[in-house]
Amino acid sequence: MDVTIDEIRYHVEVCGEGDPPLVLLHGFTGDASTWKPFYDAWGKHTTLITPDIIGHGKTESPECLPRYQIESVAHDLEGILDELGVNEIDLLGYSMGGRLALTFTLLFPNRVRKLILESASPGLATEEERELRRRKDAELAQFIKEHGIKSFVEYWEEIPLFSSMKQLPVSTNDFIRSQRLSNTTIGLSNSLLGMGTGSQPSLWGQLDQLACEVLLLTGEQDSKFCGIAEGMIKALKKGDWIVVENSGHLIHVEEREKFGTIVSDFLSKKI
Repeated sequence: MDVTIDEIRYHVEVCGEGDPPLVLLHGFTGDASTWKPFYDAWGKHTTLITPDIIGHGKTESPECLPRYQIESVAHDLEGILDELGVNEIDLLGYSMGGRLALTFTLLFPNRVRKLILESASPGLATEEERELRRRKDAELAQFIKEHGIKSFVEYWEEIPLFSSMKQLPVSTNDFIRSQRLSNTTIGLSNSLLGMGTGSQPSLWGQLDQLACEVLLLTGEQDSKFCGIAEGMIKALKKGDWIVVENSGHLIHVEEREKFGTIVSDFLSKKI
């Protein structure tokens, strides 16, 4: 289904049945289809709401850069929930989607019962770090504009963050590549410029404001985000942290069965 929020058409998939709904937010270069392997299992117990984030998938990719700012996108998500008649939710976000999920929860704390952050961060702690990242993201956005999606995807697949993906079946990597290639030049470049970690405010100082239960998930081979989670868990009032063996950054792809069970157990209070 499509929902128009502040003149932007969002594509949103809804399936399953049960309350509270579970909202699933994909990462940079992904789309809602990344969660389809979990629809049958999770949809037996709850309604699943999976939007394509602005600039991705079947959602519009506007030229207007401020529409990609993470707070703006969080307000769009609020609008989507209002359109669907949904109040309280459980919320799961991966990587960029995790930063969006955290932003949404801090802006609208009364709407989130439980929060799951997969390979996610509260942003960069210092202005110096953010400025450096903004410059790097601007260079990468320009690369996308000059060389196109295919060249960017070939580069993106080779960054160290995704090195563990090389162990996966060819069919799995082909599916992820097809997701990435389906995006648009303006959508990905504006997502980097508007929603990258250099552009978003640091949320490190607000982690202790989270009143809901929070589950952090990192892959044992993802040393960068294990280090981030180690810092986050110290600040959370109601936080759990699970390191998933034999996995890197994309836990829900690399260790699908483990990931599905962990999420189900957390939502049903077995964790």
